Amino acid sequence: MIKSLALAVALTALLSGSALAHDAPGGEEGAKVTLVYDHKLPNVPGKSMKGVLVEYAPGGFSEGHTHPVSAFIYATVLEGAIRSQVNDGPVAVYGAGESFSEFPGDRHGVSENASKTKPAKLLAVFVVDTAEQELTFPIKK
Repeated sequence: MIKSLALAVALTALLSGSALAHDAPGGEEGAKVTLVYDHKLPNVPGKSMKGVLVEYAPGGFSEGHTHPVSAFIYATVLEGAIRSQVNDGPVAVYGAGESFSEFPGDRHGVSENASKTKPAKLLAVFVVDTAEQELTFPIKK
């Protein structure tokens, strides 16, 4: 079911084009973040599903960050390999077709392309309060 949901969002992303694209903010290199899907959930008032495509150039990364406290995130690697760490868990590498979750309040300390020579992409599907417009916040050091 979840894989079907992720596939549906990925296909929607490819068919709809980008709704919002920008280079990732704050000291991040080789990262492009694009909001590709934003839809209110009709059976869950006040919640939306948002799909975010993250594209990393070879060696690209995102600084440590959090997401809105209302956000549940299911991320699937679409291409290449992503190195990721959630909270104080181990740093893991996820290849194309593999996925991981982030729960409300989690910290994403490591998010980067595992390769210095090949690009990588992931699709992050957020279930989040509809009012949330900003989906990523840098971790204050």
